[in-house]
Amino acid sequence: MSSEHVERRLAAILAADVAGSCRLIGIDEEGTLAQLKALRKTLFDPKIAEHHGRIVKNTGDGALVEFASVVDAVRCADEIQRSMAEQNTDVPQDMRIEFRIGIHVGDIIIADDDIFGDGVNIAVRLEGIAEPGGVSISDDAHRQIRGKIGIDYDDMGPQVLKNIAEPMRVWRVRIGPNFSPAMLTKPPIETALPLALPDKPSIAVLPFTNMSGDPEQDYFADGMVDDIITALSHFKALFVIARNSSFTYKGRAVDVKQVGRELGVRYVLEGSVRKAANRVRITGQLVDTATGAHLWADRFDGGLDDIFDLQDKVTASVVGAIAPKLEQAEIERAKRKPTESLDAYDYYLRGIASVHLWTKEANAEALRLFYRASELDPDFATAYGMAAWCYVWRKLNGWMMEPAQDIAETKRLAERAAALGRDDAVALSYGGCALAYVANDAEGGAALVDRALVLNPNLAAAWTASGWVRTSLGETDTVIEHMAHAMRLSPLDPLMFSMQAVTAIGHFFAGRYSDAALWAEKAVREQPSLITLRVAAASYASAGRSEDAHQAIARALQFDPDMCVSNLKDRLMQFRPEHFAKYADALRKAGLPE
Repeated sequence: MSSEHVERRLAAILAADVAGSCRLIGIDEEGTLAQLKALRKTLFDPKIAEHHGRIVKNTGDGALVEFASVVDAVRCADEIQRSMAEQNTDVPQDMRIEFRIGIHVGDIIIADDDIFGDGVNIAVRLEGIAEPGGVSISDDAHRQIRGKIGIDYDDMGPQVLKNIAEPMRVWRVRIGPNFSPAMLTKPPIETALPLALPDKPSIAVLPFTNMSGDPEQDYFADGMVDDIITALSHFKALFVIARNSSFTYKGRAVDVKQVGRELGVRYVLEGSVRKAANRVRITGQLVDTATGAHLWADRFDGGLDDIFDLQDKVTASVVGAIAPKLEQAEIERAKRKPTESLDAYDYYLRGIASVHLWTKEANAEALRLFYRASELDPDFATAYGMAAWCYVWRKLNGWMMEPAQDIAETKRLAERAAALGRDDAVALSYGGCALAYVANDAEGGAALVDRALVLNPNLAAAWTASGWVRTSLGETDTVIEHMAHAMRLSPLDPLMFSMQAVTAIGHFFAGRYSDAALWAEKAVREQPSLITLRVAAASYASAGRSEDAHQAIARALQFDPDMCVSNLKDRLMQFRPEHFAKYADALRKAGLPE
């Protein structure tokens, strides 16, 4: 036997590969390789580094990664797959780049900066049985992470893995509402408990299919759905799911029964928009999610100058189908047009499409488009409100270059939105939140948001804005109550992390630090960001979890390296003095520099 020492250690191994890479390369070799290179640079490698992994080797269309912690490995895989699913939303199925990921924790051999052994082999075999866009983990890995991270799993039972002597029990990670559309072909046997139906008719309006043959016209179809959701939301007799949750189904072949369970609604509206030259055709069908039965279907044709009349007809017909006893006066109130200027409205729709990308560049583009819309129609209240909302995200993410100038402009936009949109709940919600958060006028912002809630109690954005504003006013119980209502109206909202973070802040100010830490953890899992990590650090520090607090603040400083206690007020909504002092002291304990 050889006396040469063999270095071994216990590690978590992540094996990743691109599903169908040969087919993609065969279709477009140069384009596919360029996309893979870009994904490694912008997504894969940064996520590995963020979760303290070491890339042992890249294999062209895959990678082998070592982690000291299996918790970090699974969190990293989950975030990679969620991000890929988002990027693939509008990509045709046969052109999507989708990863398969396998994770195992076990003994490995280290030699020449490479790793070998059963620990590696099992991870590779697990990757081979994972679904495109999915993650498979071994039973050993599952035991290590059970109860430590808020991710659900499906038991796939014993699986025969190639070149592995004994069958191994395998678990499938539930990626959540943003999973790859390919995973819909084999849904998990176990599903989350369905949400209870509200005590009034409930509906989700799914993204309409763009039948124009031009991907650039997606914004037009999305805008039509936005308007229908907004119009339906004016009916107090209806429970309407918010746009942000409905749009998580965009580009996916959906089962309406599953949608009903996931969103907690009795009805789903599906449809399509075909725009050609100066004509548009809108089709819609209303489906009962319990039975799958079609309750209503219709088609509307007209010229672009009649677009708002067409929208009104769709809205009125849907309401009539699901709530026939609603009075005609209520239907008439749904027929309020946001603007008579089609040019301005077109720019507004493009701005909405940009703002939902949540990047610095997209934020700047959205702001430009909203300004253009208001130039073309100076009385377009919602355009002013959305422009003000762009400044909220500038401050939230540390993108403000000229704070004094940005604050003054935010105040002008919010006040303009309020003056022009006294009956526009959307304009009032976004304008009120901006007034409170950026311009530090909590009382003024609260007044606008309260009016929005009276006008449209089904608007999730209004409840969210109310939660933010009440944080500034110190009304902790109301913060938690209103955020809970927002999350129920929009249970799959891409901004769920924000709602959860503000809920954590409410518990923190109320002195319920364990509850604050629980909600902060949910927010960080949903999306690690400056706001989620900052509130997590404060909550952990106050709950006596010093090590977790220091880790959270270190990650927060990666988003905003200049943040310190002395400039903290510039980055936060205005808090009551005693609340700010408590928050600053907790962050100081977490390691935020003076």
